[in-house]
Amino acid sequence: MIAGVDEVGRGPLAGPVVTAAVILSPDDPYYGQYRDSKKVSEKKRLKLYHHIKHYAVSYAVAQASLSEIDELNILHATMKAMRKAVLALDVHPTSIEVDGNRVPNHMPAPTTAIIGGDDSVQHIAAASIMAKVVRDRLMRAYDYQYPEYQFAKHKGYGTKTHMDALKQYGVCPIHRKTFAPIAKLLAQPSLF
Repeated sequence: MIAGVDEVGRGPLAGPVVTAAVILSPDDPYYGQYRDSKKVSEKKRLKLYHHIKHYAVSYAVAQASLSEIDELNILHATMKAMRKAVLALDVHPTSIEVDGNRVPNHMPAPTTAIIGGDDSVQHIAAASIMAKVVRDRLMRAYDYQYPEYQFAKHKGYGTKTHMDALKQYGVCPIHRKTFAPIAKLLAQPSLF
């Protein structure tokens, strides 16, 4: 009962961080086919997402809210959300493997960090896929709410399109106010 844990959305200027924890079944017919969500097409990622939901022993998704990101900083907010995802599993893991070089504090089972785990460890890759699909859906929903920023296109990352929209429209409620480009804009009140 090893839980794989990963996050999506640490780098963007807007939106939450989404984390997922997944315990895969050894009988999963797709076992061996999971890869880092960034290396899988959107169509295949969605198919795998539904497959994981159906076949996983347990899975859970959690978020680091904008206020947590701005109050705690991105690293601590992400670690908190990872822990929330693990605690939300309906099966207690015997061990936990987290993508990256750090693990959250106070985990409910022995926890190991694995650099590059999202592409080399099946349960971490599955968590990566779950988190990516959920976050992308959230960003598409924000796109309806704030269409001028085109969040569905860039998912909140600091692309030229996003930066141009920020210059034209200013900061919206889902922007991370402590991230340097946003903080810099907010420090120039004459622009807005």
